[in-house]
Formats: sequence, structure tokens, C-alpha cells
Amino acid sequence: MATTQNRQFRPLPVPSVTIGGYWGAWQDAVCDHTAAALLDRCVEARMLEQVNPDVPSPGIVIPIIHWLGTPQMFWDSDLGKSIETIAYSLYRKPNPALEARADAIIDLYEKLQEPDGYLNSFFQRVRPEWKWTNLRDFHELYCAGHMMEGAVAYYQATGKRKFLDVMCRMADYMVKKFGRGPGQVRGYCGHEEVELALVRLARATGKQEYLDLAKFFVDERGQEPNFFIEEAIAQGRDPKGVQKKTLEYNQSHLPVREQTKVVGHAVRAMYLYSAMADVATEYHDDSLTQALETLWADLTQKQMYITGGIGPAESNEGFTDYYDLPNDTAYAETCASVGLVFWASRMLGRGPNRRYADTMEQALYNGAITGLSTDGKTFFYDNPLESTGDHHRWTWHPCPCCPPNIARLVTSLGSYAYAVADDEIAVHLYCASEARVELANGAKFTLTQETDYPWSGDIKITVNPEAPARFAVSLRIPGWARGAKLAINGQPVALEGLAKDGYARIEREWSQGDTMALTLPLEPRALRAHPSVRQDAGRVAIMRGPLVYCLEGVDNGGALNSILLNNGLGKAQTAVIPDLRGAIAIDVPVLREQAESWGDALYAEKAPDTAPETARLVPYHLWDNRAPGEMLVWLRQRQE
Repeated sequence: MATTQNRQFRPLPVPSVTIGGYWGAWQDAVCDHTAAALLDRCVEARMLEQVNPDVPSPGIVIPIIHWLGTPQMFWDSDLGKSIETIAYSLYRKPNPALEARADAIIDLYEKLQEPDGYLNSFFQRVRPEWKWTNLRDFHELYCAGHMMEGAVAYYQATGKRKFLDVMCRMADYMVKKFGRGPGQVRGYCGHEEVELALVRLARATGKQEYLDLAKFFVDERGQEPNFFIEEAIAQGRDPKGVQKKTLEYNQSHLPVREQTKVVGHAVRAMYLYSAMADVATEYHDDSLTQALETLWADLTQKQMYITGGIGPAESNEGFTDYYDLPNDTAYAETCASVGLVFWASRMLGRGPNRRYADTMEQALYNGAITGLSTDGKTFFYDNPLESTGDHHRWTWHPCPCCPPNIARLVTSLGSYAYAVADDEIAVHLYCASEARVELANGAKFTLTQETDYPWSGDIKITVNPEAPARFAVSLRIPGWARGAKLAINGQPVALEGLAKDGYARIEREWSQGDTMALTLPLEPRALRAHPSVRQDAGRVAIMRGPLVYCLEGVDNGGALNSILLNNGLGKAQTAVIPDLRGAIAIDVPVLREQAESWGDALYAEKAPDTAPETARLVPYHLWDNRAPGEMLVWLRQRQE
């Protein structure tokens, strides 16, 4: 049932939130290592040669990407995301040398921009004859979107308008070019992204025409006659020669309000749904919200890994069929989980709701952050849930979209932790932090979280208004947190009386020093998959709070599939892992099958001998940060 709320919750700007604790350590890793590494590797790939109009064009450096069949033409998007990451890192840790490097790249883009506002280094410097000839495949608008997001972030972090002005000129150009008016193009991008970027640009500049263009792109997608088919015919291409032989690949097979199944390329789908949710919030559009709720249920109930990973197949970097969730071959691209965080966050735009925030947290802690090493130097592109020891982090990738994507998410985490309406602040994520807030009703206050979450479930929240003020604070009570407790100024409060869509909504007049103490029990629990997920039959996964756990060879030796849980978790114990930033491990009594006593026969009627052991499970997102080896999320159970 679609919401009819007309409330609008928007994320706090990144500069309004200071992060510490667990996420502060991740942000420091990005500031200290990742942000500069992104630029270094972009330079090594010759990206700046493509942007710089004063040097010869490098031409097509990467000729063909095997799954697209086209040259790599989206370098502007990688630079845009890198500048966005740098912007957030500069806010946390000033770095004049890094800022100067970003300024120099922005200067190149300003110099490259055409008088009418058009800007895309590939189509200006490498293949100008391809400009606007193939919106379906060529990523022109996609690149513009990532550069818009980088421009907004850089302006918010540094106060410098140059990049923002450059991308506003590009947006102004697009407003004239695209639409249903005389002489306009009624198209949209094959790789969605510009839609959500235009919303962000509109919020930063107050320009309604950017918002309206985002809405046009969303509304026009999949309408008949289908633009991508018409475009192919006009350009002399085979209209049936669409990517992966289906318009479902880029979600253009139906108008967005008629789509009921999540299909195609996972990252594209997440960016589209994120934009749809933003447009629904800005225009109070219940028809979009209703479509999104159907798609949300389709994804989370039939097509999502327990880690929040999505898109099991490498062949289309996306979705296959219901309950098809293989573990050792799981693609589960880091960017796709980042995109799911984006979508979930935007689904909260029309009001706090636990089903979206819980999944946002699940994808954030397990599907997304797994893509970044603890030191911020190496990455995962795909994220299997089982490995025989041959899957390791790398320093770069031929398609380098994931490193800057996870880096910009980490450094902008404050925008996902908090959102505000006219008279309310919602706390979606728990993390050591300070939020500086000014509500539309005039209330000004800081909200401070003190916590060691996710290792501890104890959260102290202090509200300090400049003057006593009435407003609401909504606190998410995770679905897994059975027995959660809340006290206000030391007095226990019954959560049942405050519950609304999985949040405790506390509306009152707040005074300096008012505190809330929230306790979320973090008991290890064993989860089973739907019986239709054949790859997980007879197995369980272990979670503690929002974290999925796994076995690693470094703790348990090899042959992880020989380990059997015996009578559930038994007397599970927790322990600190000093070499993983003080993470909490779970030690569980298990049985291990003894291959050495089996004999030479390949098959036999007998059951293997077993011996009792204690197995150590570590948070899945931290695997492969120590010695390389095997990894396993779904554990076998002893069959009586």
C-alpha cells in the first residue's frame, strides 16, 4: 500500500555531521590513503590526458570492454566520483596538496567546456563524431551526473563555486536539449545516474528546472514508442541489437510505474530507483512510491543476498531469476550494494520506515564496505559469499567504478545516518557522531551519539538545543533487536507506546543536556534461507546485530565445508580481534569431519568421523584483510 504522507525528509548535508568511532576509522582510511590513490590511478590510466585540451588526445586507451562491446568512455564519471570523495575527505581532514590537485582538474574541465555548456571529455577529445548518437550505450548523461554530484560535494566542502558553476552550465544546456518541446530530444540515458544527480543539484541550487528535468527522465523511460529503438533506427543500427538482447538490461522495457520485477544490470536499477524515490519525495508522487514498494519487495524477498549483495551474475552484472543466489560465483558488485544504500536512503524521504533503514544498514555493513580494505588501499569489485582461497583484494580494476563509489559513500556517511523534516530529525544509523541541525520550525540543536556500535549495542544520544524547543526525534529500532530498551533522562520508557513503522518517535520540548539511552541486544543468531534458495539448503548464516559473519581460513585452517554446526550456536562466545581494528569475533563449538580417517574410497556408505572443535567467525566485511585463504558464510549443520 503506497504511503500518502506528504512529509519530506531530506538528508543532512555532509558538513553538518562529524563522524567518529567505527565509521570514523573508515573515513580516516579514505582520507589518508584512498582519496589520493584514486587520483594517482586515474592519472596512471591516462584520464587527465583526455581532459586536458592543451595536450594531444590519448585516443581510445582501453579499446573494448568485453561485456559492453564498446570503448571505455566513462572516465569523466570516475574523476567526478574521485572529486566527490576528495571533497568529503577535505572537510574531515584538510589537505592542501590534494585540494590543489582537485582544483587543477576542475580548471581543466572549465577550460574544456564548450560555449553552450556541453562537457564530456571523451566526446570532445576522442570521438566528437559520436556526440549524442547513442544515449543507450555511450554514458554521456551518466558522466554528467557523476560530475554534478562531485561539483555539489566540492562546493559544500570547500565553498568554491567553479565546478558547481561548470556543471550548472551543463545542466542548463541539458534543460534546453531534452524534453518533449519543439526541437527537443525525448531521450534518457542507458545507464541511469543523471536523474538522481539533477535532484541533488536542484536541492543545492534551488533551481526547479533541474528537478523538472530529473522528473522528465524518470517519466519518459520506457514509454512507447521506445526511445532506444527509435534512436537505433535513426542512427542506422539494428534496433534488436540492444545490450544483452533485452531492454530489461537498462530497465527501459516498460514505463517505470508499470515495472514490477527488478531486472537487468544491478547498478543501473539501483540508480533508477533512487531517482524515482527522490522524485516521489519532491513531487509527493504516490504513484512512484507505490511502484517502488512493489519493486522493493521483489528485490528484498526474492533476489538479495543476506549480505545485501545484489546481482548474482557476471554475465549481465545483474539479476537472473528468483532465489538464484549462488555463493562461490556471486557477482554482487560493490557498486550495486552502494546503489542499494542510495535507494534505501531515498525510500526514507517520505518518512522513517524500518524496512528500508534495516536493509540500508544490512547493505552498508556487509555488501558495500566489504569492497574496501581496512587501510583504504585495496578493493573488491565482486563479493562472493564463499571462496576456496583464490579471491583477493586488488589495487585497481580495468573498470574502476567501485573504488570511488565506496569511498564517496564512506566519507558521506553522515547524510545517511540522519534526515530532517520541518519539525523532526530521524536517526537511521547508529554511529559515534555529532549532527548540527536547524529545522524549518526554527529549532537549532546538536544531536550527539556516543557508542561503540556495531560492536556494542549501547547508544547514548544527547540533545542540546540553543533554546528549549519542541520537535520530534525518531530512533530506528532494528527488526533484529529483540528486547530493545529506551530511557529518557534516566527514566525507562515503553517503546510500544512510541512505535511508528519501526521507529520510536519522541516528540517533546527538548532542553540542554536531555539524553536518550538506547540498548540494542547484540546476540549472535543463526538465519536460514528460503527453501527455494537451493545453494543454502541445510545451511545457516550467523549474524550479530547488523553484521553477517563468516569463517576464514586464517582462523580455522582449510576445508571450511568440513565444519558442522552442532545443535545450533550452542555456547557461543565473543572475543576481540586486535588485528582487525578491535572487531568482535564469535567463537562457536562445532564438529569437523575427518577426511584423514575416510580411507581411499571416493564414495562409501559410512558417515565421516567427526571431532569437536571451536570455530571462529569474523565479520564478513573484514575478510581478506589478513592472510589470504578460504572463506565461507553459509555453514553446514549436523544432520541427526
